Amino acid sequence: MDIARIPFQTHGDSRGMLVALEGARDVPFEIRRVYYIFATQDAVRRGQHAHRSLTQLAVAVRGSVTFLLDDGTGPAEVTLDDPTSGVLIGPMVWRELHHFSEDCVVMVLADQWYDPTDYIGDYEQFLREVQSPARHEVAGAWPRR
Repeated sequence: MDIARIPFQTHGDSRGMLVALEGARDVPFEIRRVYYIFATQDAVRRGQHAHRSLTQLAVAVRGSVTFLLDDGTGPAEVTLDDPTSGVLIGPMVWRELHHFSEDCVVMVLADQWYDPTDYIGDYEQFLREVQSPARHEVAGAWPRR
């Protein structure tokens, strides 16, 4: 599956901690977009889509959230609960976010600008696309750290 846990370098002392993320250094792509999710209730499921070409790095900068990730071969769950690491999610990975803590803030860095045509919002359509023979010819093309 095109996902990887990415640890971040931390800097700090008795005054507090700092994590700096720089595109093409700490983040293995040029950052084109940043957004964050907050004030989400625990019982809510967010995401429920895949991207055809987008790569993202998600970080729970506060609280915790669980990601259900699926590349068409079966789901895996990743819990983010530490602001010193994130999860890198490549293209054609279905994602659903759930079990948000009350104080959760999830920041997402993306390698592309918002493009509604890149989204696959239907799971059955995702499975058809990810399992198509043409898709396997370009597998592994996203940048890795």
